[in-house]
Amino acid sequence: MRVLNQDDKTYRLPSLLNPFQEQMYTHLIDWKRKYLGESSGTSRGISYDAILPDEAAEHWPLIYPAIREALQEHLRLFPFRIHKYFNHMASSQAANINLFLPILHHPRAVAILARLKPDLQNLATEHLDHGYRIEFWDEPHGCLGDKNTVSGTDADLGIAYYNHDGELCLWLIEHKLTEAEFTTCGGFRSRGRQPRHDCGKTFAELMKDPSPCDYHDVRKFNYWQITAANQDFFPNHAAYSGCPFRGGMNQLWRNQLLALAIEQDERQPFQQVTFSVVRHPQNNFLDKTIEDYQNLIGNNQKFTIYTSVEFIAAAEAQADDDLQEWITWYLNP
Repeated sequence: MRVLNQDDKTYRLPSLLNPFQEQMYTHLIDWKRKYLGESSGTSRGISYDAILPDEAAEHWPLIYPAIREALQEHLRLFPFRIHKYFNHMASSQAANINLFLPILHHPRAVAILARLKPDLQNLATEHLDHGYRIEFWDEPHGCLGDKNTVSGTDADLGIAYYNHDGELCLWLIEHKLTEAEFTTCGGFRSRGRQPRHDCGKTFAELMKDPSPCDYHDVRKFNYWQITAANQDFFPNHAAYSGCPFRGGMNQLWRNQLLALAIEQDERQPFQQVTFSVVRHPQNNFLDKTIEDYQNLIGNNQKFTIYTSVEFIAAAEAQADDDLQEWITWYLNP
């Protein structure tokens, strides 16, 4: 824990924050103190000003009030794992909900989303919950073979919609707020990794024999089988001397595999599936990984990048009072 003294205020922060994270944390802590009081929560017995105290957290004070009831109903229909730090001021899960649910439950949702996703004609509201699901994965089939109650690949949000050809489509979204990197490879950093698990093998070598990968050899995940069926999606793999997916591209790869597997699974109703990352516009620490991944896949349009501000601008263009009230809360709480 690090104590920061700034502008006659004291902030108890995690020890290692980059400049963007520090700026966001202090801003969000100021909001907490203004609206929720000075009390703080703890992690491993240490008090941090960005964590809510237990007595406040149970009422979901970080969720936009107008969508709390909808979120509760969504949890009943599609139970998902509330993240450990959901009641942390910098919770990416809470921020994802605050960004998308006010749009998805608004009568002008289609007009807003279509400004960002031009192939979107209508929301498929008869699918999922009003056309969306938080923490989406291909339940019950689990094509990737990695999902259990505490871990596995899912998207922060899945949106079902019809395109202009009347096809049922799915839009998978990963939302990032203050994270400095995407999730890296669990096999590469596993304490149980064996000498035979050689992460220096190239993409081409792993296509011939994926057994040096811990994910494949020990955990029996289906990542490399799905990758082998979609080799053309990764045309520039030769630029990497070892496995491209050891670092932050691992999460992007797994989410992309989820999209590809759903699209190609005859048990699924979705005919087109795309994957996007939505990030905070000032969080440039993700840029290198995103650029590397776009290069790896040859800028394939099944993967796209947005910022949260683009969704806000699309909503603001509707000149609607309810949307404007939400935008004001979201941008200047």
